[in-house]
Amino acid sequence: MRVQLIRLGHARSGDKGDTANVGLIALRDEFYPFLLREVTAARVKEHFKGICKGEVERFELPNLGALNFLLHESLGGGGTLSLMTDAQGKTFSTALLRMEIEIPDDEVKALNL
Repeated sequence: MRVQLIRLGHARSGDKGDTANVGLIALRDEFYPFLLREVTAARVKEHFKGICKGEVERFELPNLGALNFLLHESLGGGGTLSLMTDAQGKTFSTALLRMEIEIPDDEVKALNL
């Protein structure tokens, strides 16, 4: 079954120059393994196709049940240079939560999703 990340986590985002910084935090400890397995740097890069022109780096924070992503070359030069509506990348967290991942039906049922 395809599940939107908003059912599994919450997110925060911001900017570091021309790089968007997006944190994805599991709502429950048992959700973290699914995020770890399914939300790869490559999948995030594909999800932000057309927006993220550079590489995507993923950092794992298992003690927090979180993943942190750096989306390089995503903000049109950064907050002071960009003419983008969201030059600080504040909406990137909402955009990431719309991404869908695949979870087997029996696991969805066991997790009460």
